[in-house]
Amino acid sequence: MQVFWFLPTHGDSRYLGTAEGARPVDLAYLQQIAGAADSLGYEGVLIPTGRSCEDPWVIASSLIGATRRLKFLVAVRPGLHQPSLAARMAATFDRLSGGRLLVNLVTGGDQAELEGDSVFLGHAERYEQSAEFIRIWREIIARSHDSQSFDYDGKHLSVKGAKLLFPPVQKPYPPVWFGGSSAPAHELAAEQVDAYLTWGEPPAEVARKIADVRQRAQRKGRAVKFGIRLHVIVRETEDEAWRAAESLICRVDDETVVRAQAAFARMDSEGQRRMAALHAGGAKRSRAELEISPNLWAGVGLVRGGAGTALVGDPKTVAARIEEYAALGIDNFILSGYPHLEESYRFAELVFPLLPRKQRPGLPGQVLSGPFGEVVANLDAPSRLAAQS
Repeated sequence: MQVFWFLPTHGDSRYLGTAEGARPVDLAYLQQIAGAADSLGYEGVLIPTGRSCEDPWVIASSLIGATRRLKFLVAVRPGLHQPSLAARMAATFDRLSGGRLLVNLVTGGDQAELEGDSVFLGHAERYEQSAEFIRIWREIIARSHDSQSFDYDGKHLSVKGAKLLFPPVQKPYPPVWFGGSSAPAHELAAEQVDAYLTWGEPPAEVARKIADVRQRAQRKGRAVKFGIRLHVIVRETEDEAWRAAESLICRVDDETVVRAQAAFARMDSEGQRRMAALHAGGAKRSRAELEISPNLWAGVGLVRGGAGTALVGDPKTVAARIEEYAALGIDNFILSGYPHLEESYRFAELVFPLLPRKQRPGLPGQVLSGPFGEVVANLDAPSRLAAQS
C-alpha cells in the first residue's frame, strides 16, 4: 500500500465554496505541504491540472530542491503538449529529481476549458488522440536508452525521426497513471498505462471498474495497478469527524451549489457525471443523504469538481475503509484534506500506524533520536516517561 497526498494548486481553505478561511497558494505554502508530505512518509503528491490550477510542471520543478524522496505525479495533456516535447520535459524532470517522476495522462472532460486551450475534439476522438500520444511518448523515452529514433503516423498525431538524447533515470520510462470512467477510458488504460485511477465511489462500484479494466488488460497480455483518489476527514472520534465534515461545507449557500452543479453538468466527463449522481446533482444536503456508503461522504462534490467524496471517521474506522478498498486490488491511495497542511499531519499521525504499509527507508546515516514531543517540566522527555510507566 502506497499513500500519496495532494498539492492544492487551485486554492486551499477551511471552508469550501467561500473565501473565508482561504489561503493564498504561493511557493512558500506549497513548499510547506510538500515538505510535510516528504518528512511524514507519504509516497508522493498529486499535482492537479486545468485552468483553475497553477501549471503542474512549473510547480513540481520548483519543489525538487525542497524535498528529498517525495515523488511527483504530474500531468501531460494531449492537445496541449506534443509527445516529443512532453518526453523531453519528463526525462529532464526525472533526471533532475533523481527518478521521482510519475506521469498522469489527462484527457480532459470540460469542453469549454478544452476549447479555450485550442482542443476541439469530441469525447471519443480525445481518447483516440490520448492513446496515440502516450504510445509515441513511451516509445520515444524507451528508445532513448539506446539512442534510437522513432517514426509514427497516426490519425491525430505523427512524428518522424523523433529522438530523445538524454534519457530519464527510470527505465523504460517514468510510470504512466491515468483515470477515466468511460469504456474508451478503460480500453486506453488496459492497453497503455501502468496504473489506473478511480475517484472515490462506493466499493461495489469501484470493484466493477477494476474488474473491467483488469479483464481488458488480461486480454491484451498486460497487468495494470490500481489507485483511488479520496479526501479524508479523520478525527479521534466519529462524532468529531462528522462535525468536521459538516463544518467544511457550512459556509456554502444554495446559489453556489446550483452554480457549481450547472458547470459540472456541461462537462462530457463520465467520471464527473458519476460524481454528481452520488449527491443527485446537489439535491442531497443532509448527512444521512450524503453518506452514500458507510463513512463515504459526498459533500465535497457539492462545489468541487473532480474527486468529490471523503472518508469520514475515527482512525480505526478510516483505516478499515481503506483496507476494504485495498482488498479490491487498490495499491495506491491519493488523499487530501482541508486545509492540506494540517490534515497531512493529522492523517499521518492518526492513521499511518494502522495501515499495512512499508515505511520508506531513512537517508543513509540518518538516526532519528528525537526529541519527540515536548519535554515535561523541563526535565523528562516523553519517551523516558513512557518507558517508566
